[in-house]
Amino acid sequence: MTRGPFAAATSAVALALPRPVALALALAACGGPPPRSRLQADMETVRSEETPEKLFARGKAFASISDHTRAEQYLAAAIDAGGDPREILPVLLRVCVAERRYRVAIDYVERYLRKHPQDHRLRLVVATLHVNVGNVEVAENHLDRVIVEAPDMAQAHYARAVLARDGEDAVGADRHFRAYLRLDPRGDHAEEARDSLLKSVP
Repeated sequence: MTRGPFAAATSAVALALPRPVALALALAACGGPPPRSRLQADMETVRSEETPEKLFARGKAFASISDHTRAEQYLAAAIDAGGDPREILPVLLRVCVAERRYRVAIDYVERYLRKHPQDHRLRLVVATLHVNVGNVEVAENHLDRVIVEAPDMAQAHYARAVLARDGEDAVGADRHFRAYLRLDPRGDHAEEARDSLLKSVP
């Protein structure tokens, strides 16, 4: 993933570029590199400024003005630079979903899950993303894992019930709708769950 925006080398656009890219443009304009000691000092300054926190802040700023391409670049760079993915990923995923880049969002989450397989909340998110691109069986596998490892996660049961119902597995849907109602009887989907049961319950 390119860490900075692609832009013409004008002074106005250079202000929006990450410091490494702006530095490269400056070197080209000057006709050659500065002395080695100065170059080393400049690169140390760049590295110190390109902290995960600053990259994350830039990414959020671009997201706030709906510049999703640049936002994604900076947010991904913030993770690569050592930022906390638990904090950055939700923003990054919203950016990708806003552009309907579901497969890209899936890739970000699944890379994270390989290192943090017990993050059931994000596994639920990636299951939803897989449904959006038609990978229903993969989504079911993710949800089944959540249900085994975190059986009290009501939303996972609801999502699994909907997939079972859509797949014409009435018995499976009924089982998961009942589990959802047991865990969250007044939840946002409680009325729908009751209406979908094979036999109504109070």
